[in-house]
Amino acid sequence: MTNKNQDNKMEKIVSLCKRRGFVFPSSEIYDGFSAVYDLGPYGVELANNIKNAWWRAMTQFRDDVVGLDSAIFMSPKIWEASGHVKGFSDPLTECKKCHSRLRLDSLLEDAGIFADEKMSEDEINEIFDKNKDKIKCPNCGAKDFTPGKKFNLLVQSNLGNFTGDWSKEPTYLRGETCQGIYVNYKNVLDSARVKVPFGIAQIGKAFRNEITARQFIFRTREFEQMEMQYFIKPDTQEKYYNEWKETRWKFYLDLGIKEKNLKWHKHENLVFYAKEAYDIEYNYPFGFKELEGVHARGDYDLSQHSKHSGQDLSYFDVTSGEKFVPHIVETSAGVGRTFLAILSEAYTEEGEGDGARIVLKISPKLAPIKIAIFPLLKNKPELVKKAKDIFDELKLIWKCEFDDNGNIGKRYRRQDEIGTPYCLTVDFDSLENESVTIRDRDTMVQERIDIKNLVSYFKDKIEK
Repeated sequence: MTNKNQDNKMEKIVSLCKRRGFVFPSSEIYDGFSAVYDLGPYGVELANNIKNAWWRAMTQFRDDVVGLDSAIFMSPKIWEASGHVKGFSDPLTECKKCHSRLRLDSLLEDAGIFADEKMSEDEINEIFDKNKDKIKCPNCGAKDFTPGKKFNLLVQSNLGNFTGDWSKEPTYLRGETCQGIYVNYKNVLDSARVKVPFGIAQIGKAFRNEITARQFIFRTREFEQMEMQYFIKPDTQEKYYNEWKETRWKFYLDLGIKEKNLKWHKHENLVFYAKEAYDIEYNYPFGFKELEGVHARGDYDLSQHSKHSGQDLSYFDVTSGEKFVPHIVETSAGVGRTFLAILSEAYTEEGEGDGARIVLKISPKLAPIKIAIFPLLKNKPELVKKAKDIFDELKLIWKCEFDDNGNIGKRYRRQDEIGTPYCLTVDFDSLENESVTIRDRDTMVQERIDIKNLVSYFKDKIEK
């Protein structure tokens, strides 16, 4: 796919998200709020289905991972211990012509030059200086920039600060969810009857003061993470790291993503405490970008919090008699990035002329609406009642939608665009023989099913 076609596909996805109620710009009636988005009626259903699929895969299908929901506000000491107060930053530059503030590493990337986010200010400026002739402002085209400076991404709050001076005793909205797992590690260990190796999973909001948020919901200032931290014996790290890489890869295949659209990216410049780090990248309309990180973090996190809090966070193995600080294998995915990957994978244009349609071929287990129920005609009370009765039964099991607005063809097209896998139509024959027509979203093939068999029919289709 050419860059032009890729950009065009992205524009179409953004348009569909707004038109069909998946994603809205936040605060739109007040001209919006940069890099923040709201989920509409179908978007919140899709996001919840993604989170439910992840949660079940982590905590229901496994017996070695438990759940947690830690607070967004935490002691500022946590962010000092983790290194976020001093080291959680992106390189910022400003265009001298239009005064746009931009991420320096993103400008380099757009010019085909790699600059790792862990580089020092001097290192990235050295690369910037060598390649200035290749870099231009995306807003005005100028090539004159200020030197890059590190900009901290933590979002400050005045929670509990009544002096009005934010420089004193700053509090932060969490920049990542995993710190809440680390500081609750001992609580979980003492209360949940778990033994190393075990994991703690969490889904929650995180906040970053991004310099330049781009590519729709791929990079935003408020986002939701699905993270799992797996605590292990130090000498088993390679074993469990490879197991989790395989597990997380398979998860996306199970969501309906084609393997050709996934690849591994190895981090070449690791932070000092990391043993290994790989990203699963997805081929978005703007190219392969990080979907999920799988990282071998060593014992850094628990050691830091043990040191700064004064609490012993080591683990005693009663079987072997060993005492050690557990090492950690982390899997970290974004709800928004997974959401966008699912839409990118599913977005399809088919047919020509009157037969043309846009369809989201989303896996039935993720689709916002599983079944749409139609009466053939809205002005025939007996058809409407029969359709309503079926809707009231099926909605107790699956998320369904009743639709009697417009002709059947328009209703089909509307459901195609929101990814509904099955449409059920009640017609005059339904009144005679207690059967309905089921139309498959992907094939558009229709078949006749007895009403008494609908629950078993859809269970086989949706829950397989």
